[in-house]
Amino acid sequence: MIWNRERYIAHSLFEDTGREMFCELFGPLAPLEAEWRRQGASEKEIAMTAFDWDYVLKTFLAGNCKAVTGIEPQVLEDTPEHTVLRDAFGCKAKLCKQSATIPLPLEYPVHSAEDWEKIKHWYVFSEQRIDAERLRQQKALRDKGYLTILEIPGGFDEPRVLMGEEELCVACYEEPELVHDILHTITELCVQVIERVGAEVPIDCLFVHEDMAGKSGPLFGPAQVREFMRPYYMRVWQCARAYGAKLFSLDSDGNMDPILDDILATGINCMHPFEPAAGMDIVQVRRKYGSRLCVKGGIDKFALRKDKEAIRAELEYKLSPAMRGGGAIFGLDHRIPNGVSLENYRYYVNLGREMLGLGPIAGEGWERMAF
Repeated sequence: MIWNRERYIAHSLFEDTGREMFCELFGPLAPLEAEWRRQGASEKEIAMTAFDWDYVLKTFLAGNCKAVTGIEPQVLEDTPEHTVLRDAFGCKAKLCKQSATIPLPLEYPVHSAEDWEKIKHWYVFSEQRIDAERLRQQKALRDKGYLTILEIPGGFDEPRVLMGEEELCVACYEEPELVHDILHTITELCVQVIERVGAEVPIDCLFVHEDMAGKSGPLFGPAQVREFMRPYYMRVWQCARAYGAKLFSLDSDGNMDPILDDILATGINCMHPFEPAAGMDIVQVRRKYGSRLCVKGGIDKFALRKDKEAIRAELEYKLSPAMRGGGAIFGLDHRIPNGVSLENYRYYVNLGREMLGLGPIAGEGWERMAF
């Protein structure tokens, strides 16, 4: 089913819209497509359009809060196994084609306060960050039911892109003023972009990508979230709310449990993907936080590698009556992994739809719901 912005927002804010939402967040890992073709998949199944996934009409607003470096990415080496490139930050990165979709940085632009001062202008506001004509078009889309989304840099993720994980974590103790200055600069940029965008188009959803945790927990603890991320999040969220924002959505893999209280205190009210392999459990999160946090994802993707009994058990737990009635957007906790048979995936789709009372497949297509 295709959702409009009003119904999606209401559902995310725990209103009972009379229907549950069953989606596919990311789609399959690339090698899985070849596996499924060998098993007789149709091209619509490969494209995810055969399963009638729920999704909301959406548009990412034409206001740029990211670094504007003026550096054109350049491929330095390309083999069947990997690509080495010079990225938009001027640093080398490597993409391993068989196991990843995002290049791994091999170097970083900031190692000191002096380095930061040289590139600080990447985060200065200018009118070039605003596409006024595109925003006018997006205002018309919103009037037609499209959800308007503005993406901001991550309070952990962006300094990590500049410094690397290890140097960032050390800098929180040895050079906290540097981390504060990076985030203060980004905050001021985001506020100016939000004000310009919001004057043209009401903002429905603020979205931030972090990916700040692994199986053992987050790379920032509660103290770092409170000191560095909270002032940034709270300032931009306050500004976005003034221009209509109802949802503040965070994307982070891994185990976020140790910092969820502090993350929610910043204004975040929606999160994905809740990876069970990292100990995240949407049922337990709902019991603890109730209507404070809309959960998106959370169904164990690895259960689909097992037998149908395991798939049924996973769905019976995650799609339980206590999880329904708004505030949950059900889906796999990340990309469909290699080794999931087409038969099992079809079974998962049909059983989930049956349990949620969604009716027969109507073939309305698919869009990623990872935002």
